[in-house]
Amino acid sequence: MDAVELSRRAGLSVDDSVQAIRIDALAKATTRGTEAMPRGQPKPKRPVPSMKPPGPAAELRRALARRKKAELVDVLMEMAEADRAVLRRLTTRFAVAATTDDLVAATHQAIADATAFDKRDINRNFAYDYEAYAEVARNLGRLIASEQLRLAMPLALELMKRGSYQVEMSDEGLMAEDVEDCLKVVIEAVTKSDLPADEVRVWCSALLMADRMGFIVRGPLEALRRRAEAAEAQ
Repeated sequence: MDAVELSRRAGLSVDDSVQAIRIDALAKATTRGTEAMPRGQPKPKRPVPSMKPPGPAAELRRALARRKKAELVDVLMEMAEADRAVLRRLTTRFAVAATTDDLVAATHQAIADATAFDKRDINRNFAYDYEAYAEVARNLGRLIASEQLRLAMPLALELMKRGSYQVEMSDEGLMAEDVEDCLKVVIEAVTKSDLPADEVRVWCSALLMADRMGFIVRGPLEALRRRAEAAEAQ
């Protein structure tokens, strides 16, 4: 059935039907042309500049910039003496030199800080000072680098005693890896050293006995002890 016949049935004139056909054909052509045209890529959005006002840190920076150097040094020293964490950060940041005695004392204190916990939190995943553990590892490395391995070895034993106890008292022993990282610094140095075999064997046995968990760096310690025993047997 043609368009003219449809228009007649719909009560339209021939002219009206022709006009309708033309409009319909034009709409279809326009649609096909639009579909054939490639779509343009969306333009990347430019980041909106932050309108966040300056915070208190910016005001503090400006206030500090107006102070004299001596005053700033006094303030930093007051903070360091009141907070050992601040003292450790400043000492590390500015690579402060230390005598052997000072380094040993600082390591004793770092071990105490790292392994401390509140007994009311036993059997929980309590917070601990992981930065103090990093300080222990760093100081042990400094002692070894200054050829003071024999001073680092008893410090490692102290860490094993206190660190394994902290692991035992916690829920999941999250700090066990930190303890191991510190001890591995000394174990590696002892392995490469020319210390007498009996001294190495006794040290390894002491650490293994001090481990309250029975798994902290156990593999490396047992391997080192077997090596020392073999050397003794020769």
